[in-house]
Amino acid sequence: MATKVLIVDDSTFFRKRLREIIESDPTMQVVGEAKDGKEGVDLTQKLRPDVITMDVEMPVMDGISAVKEIMSKCPTPILMFSSLTHEGATATFKALEAGAIDFMPKNFDDIAHRREEALKSLIGSIKAVSRSRVRGFRPSVSTATAASRPATTPLRTTAATTASPSAASSAASAVRPTTEAAAMGQYKKISELLNTDPAVPAAARKFTFGDHKSETTAFRRSGKLHSIVAIGSSTGGPIALQQIIPNLPKLNVPVVIVQHMPAAFTNTFAMRLDAMSQLHVVEAKDGDILEAGTCYIAPGGKQMIFEKVGVKVRIRIISDTGRVTYNPCVDVSFASLSQIYGDKVLAMILTGMGSDGCEGCTLLKRKGSVIWAQNEETCVVYGMPQAIVNANVADLVLPIEEIANCIVKEF
Repeated sequence: MATKVLIVDDSTFFRKRLREIIESDPTMQVVGEAKDGKEGVDLTQKLRPDVITMDVEMPVMDGISAVKEIMSKCPTPILMFSSLTHEGATATFKALEAGAIDFMPKNFDDIAHRREEALKSLIGSIKAVSRSRVRGFRPSVSTATAASRPATTPLRTTAATTASPSAASSAASAVRPTTEAAAMGQYKKISELLNTDPAVPAAARKFTFGDHKSETTAFRRSGKLHSIVAIGSSTGGPIALQQIIPNLPKLNVPVVIVQHMPAAFTNTFAMRLDAMSQLHVVEAKDGDILEAGTCYIAPGGKQMIFEKVGVKVRIRIISDTGRVTYNPCVDVSFASLSQIYGDKVLAMILTGMGSDGCEGCTLLKRKGSVIWAQNEETCVVYGMPQAIVNANVADLVLPIEEIANCIVKEF
């Protein structure tokens, strides 16, 4: 049976092109079109689509209000389309908080010129959202409550993170920056490591989904010292991360996040998380020295790798050369961390389609680092966590609402 799609958009041009693209796939069928959010709510109840594509900015009723109405009356998987602006990004994250599953940039140029790669991505996203779980949960921490929380005593300090921010800045300035060519050379080595290292099993390199179901495990402390926390996520990740980062104290280690997200959205997402959290959350910049108590989000459209500068670690942000599918890529960042931190990484894979992160986690596991996976029941899409569970590299499988507390206990 074909996947039933409802298109909600105030642009006649966009609705027409979107219908043509969707119906070019024989497994999908457009069952209706709505020109505003109110009509979208009404048609959702009448047509019962499998998935909805929803514009953010519309007359009569905007996309955020429509998502809230749909989730309260007839919960349905929703893919948002958003303009590439700060305002568009902010509205998109509000729509995700209201219950939408995922989002894509609203790029009229790609649609008008039928760019093959963009159209494949669009069709793939609609299909993935149609198969996802609809969850109406809200972030457990608001900006107001985060701001009012009393300061938390920092967690245990490790040797790799004892320096102050001023010392980190001095270390950065004292080390001669590496050239872009050197960074690209390092990235090439990481890419080759992912593709050829015998420690990465074939099941991780060429992952196919099986019938394995996750079994949530009870938390048990590993007893290891960690110098960094690393998180990878994709579809459903923004809301999952809002279940974790705002609920953490100001850790005495840095946190790095690789979330599949377009370039125009990562800075806005970082600012939203920063307003909710005791951790300082920023979009990672090339040359940043990792500091304790700071959370770095990989910028969309780029790769984030790491290099040692004396006793410190520096972030390098580079453009991909077509070696990997995702920009940013969890595998690339995690493989880079494995070369620097060895067994001192606490890594976790959250909700997302595909298997990005499986190879990187396999390399970290071989070094002795600790790997966690989000459990199937709380994932929007149980793809990336399933990959590391199937590859037998996950030490614990945890529900999203317990992960922040378990991080605190682990330290």
